[in-house]
Amino acid sequence: MKKPILSKIAKTSLLTALVISSVAWKNNDLKKDDENPKITIDGFTFSDLNKNGKLDKYEDYRLPMNDRIKDLISKMTDDEKANMLIGIGMPGFDVKTFKFTSEGFQGKVPGAAGGTYELKRLGIPTVVVSDGPAGLRINPKRNNDTNNYYATAFPVGTALASTWNTDLIKNVGKAMGNEVKEYGVDVLLGPGMNIHRNPLCGRNFEYYSEDPLLTGKISAAIVNGIQSNGVGTSVKHFAANNQERNRMGVNAHISERALREIYLRGFEITVKEAQPWTIMSSYNLINGTYTSERKDLLSTVLRDEWGFKGLVMSDWFGGYDGFGGKNSPFAPNSVSNVTAQLSAGNDLLMPGMPTQKQAILDNIKSGKLAAKDVNKDLTRILELVMKSPSMNNYKYSDKPNLKANAEVTRQAAAEGTILLKNDNNALPLTSKTTALAVFGVTSYDFISGGTGSGDVNEAYTISLIDGLTNSGFSIDKDLEGLYKPYSADQKAKELERREKNGGLMASPKRIEELMLSNDMIENKANTSEIALLTIGRNSGEGDDRKVDADFNLAPDEVVLIDAVSKAFHAKGKKVIVVLNIGGVIETASWKNKVDAIILPWQPGQEGGNSVADILSGKVNPSGKLTMTFPVNYEDAAATKNWIGTPVENPTSVTYQEGVYVGYRYFNTFNVKPSYEFGYGLSYSTFDYSDIKLSSSSFVGKLNVTVTVKNTGKTAGKEVVELYVSAPSKSIDKPTSELKAFAKTNLLQPGESQTLTMTLNPKDLASFITSKNAWIAEAGSYKVAVGSSSLNIKKTADFKVAKELVVEKTNASFAADEKFTDLKK
Repeated sequence: MKKPILSKIAKTSLLTALVISSVAWKNNDLKKDDENPKITIDGFTFSDLNKNGKLDKYEDYRLPMNDRIKDLISKMTDDEKANMLIGIGMPGFDVKTFKFTSEGFQGKVPGAAGGTYELKRLGIPTVVVSDGPAGLRINPKRNNDTNNYYATAFPVGTALASTWNTDLIKNVGKAMGNEVKEYGVDVLLGPGMNIHRNPLCGRNFEYYSEDPLLTGKISAAIVNGIQSNGVGTSVKHFAANNQERNRMGVNAHISERALREIYLRGFEITVKEAQPWTIMSSYNLINGTYTSERKDLLSTVLRDEWGFKGLVMSDWFGGYDGFGGKNSPFAPNSVSNVTAQLSAGNDLLMPGMPTQKQAILDNIKSGKLAAKDVNKDLTRILELVMKSPSMNNYKYSDKPNLKANAEVTRQAAAEGTILLKNDNNALPLTSKTTALAVFGVTSYDFISGGTGSGDVNEAYTISLIDGLTNSGFSIDKDLEGLYKPYSADQKAKELERREKNGGLMASPKRIEELMLSNDMIENKANTSEIALLTIGRNSGEGDDRKVDADFNLAPDEVVLIDAVSKAFHAKGKKVIVVLNIGGVIETASWKNKVDAIILPWQPGQEGGNSVADILSGKVNPSGKLTMTFPVNYEDAAATKNWIGTPVENPTSVTYQEGVYVGYRYFNTFNVKPSYEFGYGLSYSTFDYSDIKLSSSSFVGKLNVTVTVKNTGKTAGKEVVELYVSAPSKSIDKPTSELKAFAKTNLLQPGESQTLTMTLNPKDLASFITSKNAWIAEAGSYKVAVGSSSLNIKKTADFKVAKELVVEKTNASFAADEKFTDLKK
């Protein structure tokens, strides 16, 4: 039986081993009937010598990787090839109950999502893959083991992106990757980077933004951070997985322009700037074909045009039409179209089903599945295996630095917190002498993150009252005495309900507010100087949000805000609202009733401490919105055709808004938002000056510099957003689009910093479908820098002398039905 040999050894040691091994054969020190000849030199054991006393070609680390993998594939049987093209299933998952269980085989890392097949005969180990985007999700407890295996719950994707700080996000990735590696996992199934097409998508909390540039830059930063540990990522869901309802069967009709400019652009940036080890294809169909079967998506665009060098895996059970009916992966004789998937460049089918293996074997034998496609897929899988920690015998500790990583998540969550409103400097809180009146059930049980595969099994979550107490504030005991038992009781009932309705995949329900008497609230207005009130929202995988009592406030929440605001304002006291939410909610109808609003999103396990850092002024908020908050749900362009038809189980949805997603629509069509894209306040103020362009004419690239000065009394950071307005003679275009951004250092009062941002040719270009090209029109362009998409501070103009054909592409994504994209 062969074992993986050590990959990182000195070339001289290997040569020495080979020489000594040949001598050993001659001296009969290694017997020819030994099934596993080995030799140990300087502590290194070589257990891969074949019966002739030599290394097989694929085991010789001196040779090029391609040569080794080609040799390895030549030694594999068809059965072994079929096994390698599918995953090992889901250890610990009971397909009958559709729940995870502690019984039976749990895999190398219990709670991991799956892995690649182990070929013991050839010394190929399994590569372990595990969720997810907000931190590693594995089982915290193991059978017959008293140790704990908790992981850090980092802020959700939306919260991370709200920092607009790629250096910080890279550090978050480094911390996340540390836990992946030290718990024995090879690939983290994240980040998630689908576009916020509609406020109601149930997994928007996992994703970064409605803007593809911001999405791509944040994603590239976290991928680079995670992979700096020598472990991989799986960027997902490729592509246009923008709703959860019938996500496995819905056909998204999208124009090629909208795909390339909005839904693929972030993935393109991530591939070019970070080269993730793997990409995960999505469940849905695009223009009539499953993404896992689209060669134009997975090979032509991803690999030929963008230069992706890694592996593509399917989402779990991708290519099946849902979990009910005859096409379910668990239905007798049901199988995905493995030939189409593998031929398209979807190299690995996850989690792997026996029917898929048999179909692969049958199609190899019949010739329907070409050997060249099989070998190409296997090559990519084995390239992943060869560079994995498992193959390199990394001795993981099961002891990542959870304490240090908690500090990272606390810092990131604070920097991602957005100050939406701060009338008359209601914040920061300047006094700790009187008890705070803390309202809202979520204040006492903070939501660290969403549900589903984006959930993390963390050791603890710091609630708002915990964080405030840790920061030296006192909490009104009467309210705490009412809320704590109510919160605990309601949470226990909610968790019991979820367990009965799908467990991890159950849709979370909002816990209704505790109804307090007006006398109680008025009494607290007499005894407390400040009222804090938290609004909570949760959502997750498998279902989308609703308009009533979700996007809009529920009646009980309206009653609470009204009563608290009326009572405290009658006494001349302030009301601060904390939004512990995963996605956009309606704010226009109630924001004028309160004095301050902070938005920490779902900030991870240290959330209460992070929010307290903001409330106390220990941290000056510098987060900015990565999406638009509409006045009404119906104001967003994508609500016109959400969620497809038929509504109960949509099989078809048309992205008729085209490129007019988010602020591109609001700003172009002059629809007033409640809070615009890029918006966020500070405890300080900043002045912009001295905008300069490196040239008045664009030649190759253009540098834009601007100076930012802290004109306030508090040290703080400012995000500078750069928007470009392009001529639109040849094609309809948004009024302006984000093309670069930068964040200052922590500027002391009176301190200035000059920032430089660079525009490249593609930043000026739009995709012209009829020409299969990205083209920048000739004419005058405007650069606008500001603190949000509407709050522009400085502008400058430059010219493009003649039309630039920036990039030629291949015709892709042919429409399967006729429709016309929205135009100005």
